[in-house]
Amino acid sequence: MVEQVFKFSRGDEKAIEKIIFDENLHYIHMVFNQGEGLPEHLSNSNVYMTVVRGRLSIGLDGQEIHEYESGTLLKIPFQTKMNVKNLHPETLELIIVKAPAPKS
Repeated sequence: MVEQVFKFSRGDEKAIEKIIFDENLHYIHMVFNQGEGLPEHLSNSNVYMTVVRGRLSIGLDGQEIHEYESGTLLKIPFQTKMNVKNLHPETLELIIVKAPAPKS
């Protein structure tokens, strides 16, 4: 087989799955229920965040929280303070791509 095959969860349980973590990029699948999210942190690369389902509530660099529905792709620059949350009853599912892959 030439291709590599990767799988990720398809349920509603909280998940942070590192699907691909190599020297080229990081591909991460995340699922959050209401009230769940990530600790506030600085992006360690360019971040491409796709909202697969639900509504993303995100605060960037201290600005007020913005909300994005499924079908939205965000491009977030390197070294941006991020506050990622699900503030809604619907399950939030995200695909995160970091490119280039962070050095650490």
